[in-house]
Amino acid sequence: MVGGRSGASHAILVLITCPNRRVAGTIGRTLVEEHLVACANVLSGLTSIYRWQGRLCREREVLVLMKTRRPRFAAIARRVRELHPYAVPEIIALPVVVGSPAYLAWVLESTA
Repeated sequence: MVGGRSGASHAILVLITCPNRRVAGTIGRTLVEEHLVACANVLSGLTSIYRWQGRLCREREVLVLMKTRRPRFAAIARRVRELHPYAVPEIIALPVVVGSPAYLAWVLESTA
């Protein structure tokens, strides 16, 4: 029952921000090639406003959305830290509550 609670409960959406499309593309492509994520969407045009080391910052960034299974998160986080130029990269995951059964099956198969 992939589209119901059991399949969706294993799927997560991982978000990371990157300084540019080159870094985002490298990370996305590497994680797909290594079967850690099924798909990586690279979205440009993001403006991030945050506080870092006591300073208010406003930077152009690129958002990467990655679909995968929950047990892959630790390996994904480790690999992103290896590939990412930031000292503390954003690496967060959101649960997939429900989704297309066929799509969720593909995500789980692609990251098996």
